[in-house]
Amino acid sequence: MPLILVTNDDGITATGIRELVTIAREFGEVMVVAPDSPQSAQGHAITIEQPVFVRESKVFGEDVQAYECSGTPVDCVKLAKSVLLNGRVPDLCVSGINHGSNAAINIIYSGTLSAAMEASLERIPSIGFSFLDYRADADFSPCRPFVRQLIHHVLTHGMPEGNLYNVNIPNLPADQIRGLKVCRQAEARWVEEYVKGQDPRGRPYYWLTGKFVNEEPREDADANALQAGYVSLVPSHHDLTNHEALAQLRAIEADLQPAGLPRKTGEKVSDQSLEQF
Repeated sequence: MPLILVTNDDGITATGIRELVTIAREFGEVMVVAPDSPQSAQGHAITIEQPVFVRESKVFGEDVQAYECSGTPVDCVKLAKSVLLNGRVPDLCVSGINHGSNAAINIIYSGTLSAAMEASLERIPSIGFSFLDYRADADFSPCRPFVRQLIHHVLTHGMPEGNLYNVNIPNLPADQIRGLKVCRQAEARWVEEYVKGQDPRGRPYYWLTGKFVNEEPREDADANALQAGYVSLVPSHHDLTNHEALAQLRAIEADLQPAGLPRKTGEKVSDQSLEQF
């Protein structure tokens, strides 16, 4: 029977993780390790300056092994792998279902996707699910067929080692979702603003806000697929190397050396400049 690790960043009592646990239980044994409070936008943060506390939880009933953790989403996966699983390796890690989008640049900030990324670093196939509805009482039923199908697919066929799937589901009625589209990550960004305020003691504070701007013209980008009514699936990876720039920089590698260093035999200085970068 497959073993599925379930986590999230909205906290162990969130509606989205309850939905995900219910579906995951159809496919095998489930272990839940999730934050004891909301941890959105924690990215790949880990706790190193203070202890992390873990205790059993009965949020999902007596027959689901579940733990709530005082740390970040990544802490949850690390503790599951190193301590709670007692040497067992999950066949799949699923994270979510997140309240709100993790498309485009949001993958960098997301605790949901960072938890899935941490699992993928441990060579565990992983999927992060997000639903574009921020309401605490969101109806996750439109997500069910897509979550179910993707769990089934990965358990049956696996995925390339080190990969993870970033899956976003539009906030539409089930009969209006046009299907699933495999996508690239969109070139989109946040235009940010800090709203200044003052606390009762007269101390200034700043509250981050902003607007999500999609600058991606390609139809096969996740943000555009979502706008068109599709579920987006972006295969992602922890390797952040800019492979396009790699070849260009290697061509002028000699120019990047500090003056006075001995050059390798036959090495020439390139006429190119770094202005193109």
